[in-house]
Amino acid sequence: MKAPTKAQLARAARRDRIVDAAREIAEADGWAAVTVRRLADTIGFSQPVLYGHFPDGRDGIVRAVALDGFAHLAEHLTAAGDLGGVCGAYLDFARSQPATYEAMFSMPTDLEFARPATPEPLRAAFGPLLSAAGDETRAEVLWSALHGLADLSRHGRLRPDYATARVETLIGLLRR
Repeated sequence: MKAPTKAQLARAARRDRIVDAAREIAEADGWAAVTVRRLADTIGFSQPVLYGHFPDGRDGIVRAVALDGFAHLAEHLTAAGDLGGVCGAYLDFARSQPATYEAMFSMPTDLEFARPATPEPLRAAFGPLLSAAGDETRAEVLWSALHGLADLSRHGRLRPDYATARVETLIGLLRR
């Protein structure tokens, strides 16, 4: 395979700067604050440069943040080890990167889950859940439960003092 050209490397670096800036703005000020104009001002690119990388504008940028988020989640989950570690790593990721997590799971994107066209970062993030749970159905239940815990906790709908007990209960149910 040919090594990338300087122009290709520069284009990839610009794209990464756009995605990183969008994630940083969203984490600091929420997704409503992420606009093409603000991104252009923040990183010193013109709006046409941003549209050159993301022709569908903000939607494409959100999709890119989500895909990067899944890649990072996969790394965290893979390093976590057993079922308890996977649960803790998942919830820590959701808590520490709420805007990225929101892009991954709550914002509208064209990302397809559990389909032949599912992008590799989504598959990679599901892999450790599958390994920890043992089969696809149990992995989907684990994922659903963790997502529910993450989302409900984020919005203050669960008693904070019982976070550990909830995870222990989930693990106990899955081990039956």
